[in-house]
Amino acid sequence: MKTQKPRVGVAFNACEALVGKREEQISETSVQQAAQDVLQALEQSGYEAVSLPMSGGIQAFAEQFAAARVTLLVNLCESYRGIPQQEFHVAAFFEMMRWPFTGNRAFTLALCQQKYLTKLLLQSHGLACAPGYLAPGMRRPVPLPFPMIVKPNAEDASLGIYGDSVVHDEQALEKQVNEVFQTYHQPALVEAFIAGREFNVAVFESETGPMALPVSEIDFSDLPADVPHILGYEAKWFEDHALYRATVPHCPAPISEALRDRLQSLAVAAFKAVDGRDYARVDFRVCDDEEIFILEVNPNPDISLNAGFARALRAANIPYGAFWQRLIDHALARKGSR
Repeated sequence: MKTQKPRVGVAFNACEALVGKREEQISETSVQQAAQDVLQALEQSGYEAVSLPMSGGIQAFAEQFAAARVTLLVNLCESYRGIPQQEFHVAAFFEMMRWPFTGNRAFTLALCQQKYLTKLLLQSHGLACAPGYLAPGMRRPVPLPFPMIVKPNAEDASLGIYGDSVVHDEQALEKQVNEVFQTYHQPALVEAFIAGREFNVAVFESETGPMALPVSEIDFSDLPADVPHILGYEAKWFEDHALYRATVPHCPAPISEALRDRLQSLAVAAFKAVDGRDYARVDFRVCDDEEIFILEVNPNPDISLNAGFARALRAANIPYGAFWQRLIDHALARKGSR
């Protein structure tokens, strides 16, 4: 007898006004495209799926959940009421209600939102990160030479990262720290700028444990020499921007097997260090001598079909629908293990 597939709700944050720059709204609205892609993939895989936008408060969403009569949720929420720092509260609410959901726990989402705290945790596991500190208010480690990069400590999706985020003197450093504090109302993470190549590795929790997908590289070779080689907000989100066109991702990355294996091993180690679940993405910088530094762990990466995670799935010959079916199976198994 054929088992009936569960009814699935796709939860995502409907766009609301962001705290920050008005032009940074695009990274918030992109989650709606991800929700459409997931809905279509689930329907093609034989699931009955419904869209559950979180456009109001928690109570309104709870009423939606009850009316939709779903068995579990695909959690794509990247903020709550326009505040990215409250993303983890959504997962915490799902946990308190004992609603099974895909993706990372509230703990991991909250931890990785705090970049400096995550850096300390990764370092405690013997994983190399760029040296840095929080400003204002924290003493600069010695030595920490210029250039440095300045970014908001508690944002994701490259919010607050632009060409002038890479600073070469004290005056520019002070200006950028103040810019972060005034615009995003939080301390800035100041790090040594690691010159070199940039990679990211998607991690997927398979039946046998976390596995690293093929390595992706951001190709900076088309950037002018006087432009910082970083994947800032414009390069990441504005498709008609020159920086977007000049920072092309390649997956699989054209690298040696030895470097590939090291990056994949470190990605899995970082995923485990933050108590990752289901999936995540780990970003790296690699120097010319192939010394590797972890930049950050993203426990809720863009999962739309045109984004890097789906690109890595394709490179690994894992169908998009099969990926979601595996995550749904995981969520149902967690529900049954209570």
